[in-house]
Amino acid sequence: MTAFGLLTLVLVALETGVAGLALGMFLALLPLPVYVGLALWLDRYEKEPLSMLALAWLWGGTVAVFFSYVLNSFVGAAFLAAGGKSAAEVGTAVLSAPFVEEGAKGAALFGLYFLKRDEFDNVTDGIVYAVMVGLGFATAENVLYYGKAVTEGLGSSMAAFLMRGVISPYSHPLFTAMIGIGLGLARESSGGSIKWLAPAAGLAVAIGLHALWNLSAALGIAFFIAYLFVMLPTFLGVLALVAWSLGRERAILRAQLAPYLAAGVLSGDELERIASPRARLRERVVALRLEGPAGWRRTGAFHRAAVELAFHGWRLGRGLGRGTEADAARERDALELLRSLREAPKR
Repeated sequence: MTAFGLLTLVLVALETGVAGLALGMFLALLPLPVYVGLALWLDRYEKEPLSMLALAWLWGGTVAVFFSYVLNSFVGAAFLAAGGKSAAEVGTAVLSAPFVEEGAKGAALFGLYFLKRDEFDNVTDGIVYAVMVGLGFATAENVLYYGKAVTEGLGSSMAAFLMRGVISPYSHPLFTAMIGIGLGLARESSGGSIKWLAPAAGLAVAIGLHALWNLSAALGIAFFIAYLFVMLPTFLGVLALVAWSLGRERAILRAQLAPYLAAGVLSGDELERIASPRARLRERVVALRLEGPAGWRRTGAFHRAAVELAFHGWRLGRGLGRGTEADAARERDALELLRSLREAPKR
């Protein structure tokens, strides 16, 4: 990924110049902590490993961008030779970019879906990973657009930042979220046609939304119509879906961990805290104040072990285990970790 990232920077610098590249990177990275923070806020019950979230972001910002840049350039050259500058601009934006870019971004999600089954459980996971891939792609793409705008003056740079960083920062994450939703539905299904129809439909919707977005931008005033009546409702619909999925994750935690109350592994109060992100944070802050960093880490590990135990049971109930012996060993290890963390001496 490092090589692809460096190659992408070189290609961008050839278009923007060194000064444009530097300013473009500054403007692209400036709001990124806010966007990533929102993505992490969505992922608040069964949290995904930070290493995998970072990998998804890096894929979007390096591999996906590089291949999209190269392939779109070839397609643009073909349109330019066949129909001139206007044909190249519209053809690349509407007929090439949506297919190439969503395919490149979606490759990361399909890879996680097939290779990291224990970390890709449901619709929420699909959306969170898609958002990270989309943010990585948008960040790298914004470096190019902001850098090119520099050559047109400060006003053009600020206009580009307003449009891409404030009005529509969610566009790439939104498109790719359709793929994540499709894969999430496939993961949650017990079998049948939904296993392949949902991912295919998600990819098709992602491409369609992307094409509509680019086409409306090319038509000028149509952009605001598409923004208000298609993109914004879709964005709100995804947020509603996330809220529903998070509510179900909370219910899974309660249902799957309830049997461990009678066994003395957890208390009722502990279960309530585990099922509430806000209560988890309060408990970790208290542990930090009383025990220092070790208390913060211990409490976090206790929460993660309980959540993993709950979702392990949920996966088994849906026939997604690794085999009888492996599943039993995983449950046993999680229980032993919970007990050891719970009984650890408090300072």
